[in-house]
Amino acid sequence: MFQRRIMIETQRLLSDPLAGITAKPDEQNMRYFHATIEGPTNTAYEGGVFHLEIFLPEEYPNKPPKARFLTKIYHPNIDKVGRICLDILKKKWTAALQISKVLLSIQALLAAPNPDDPLDNTVAEQWKQDEKAALETAREWTRKYAINN
Repeated sequence: MFQRRIMIETQRLLSDPLAGITAKPDEQNMRYFHATIEGPTNTAYEGGVFHLEIFLPEEYPNKPPKARFLTKIYHPNIDKVGRICLDILKKKWTAALQISKVLLSIQALLAAPNPDDPLDNTVAEQWKQDEKAALETAREWTRKYAINN
């Protein structure tokens, strides 16, 4: 069942691509996906292309995938090693969700950071105390790490 589910999801991702998102399985391991998310328009991440890795545990779809940013990003819900604080990657996961939903949710998180549920407390504090400065830092990191890299 696991293999069939991954095949169906992979075919759906390739035949019906998501706007601003790519995802494809690794040639050596179909449980490991290479993904990119374009920074959403009118955000500090606009113009950036962010690389992620997604790993499907053996218990998938009963357990959530592991997703991590490989591109450095300044965001209150993403820590320094790229781990992501997102409810559907933890307690809100259900087997009805798919890789495409995870990627869309991560893209939405870029458009709407939530400093009240942080993974990086330092970034979250700056976001709360001086959002304008935090957004400028996020833009700077996007230019430095996610544009033409």
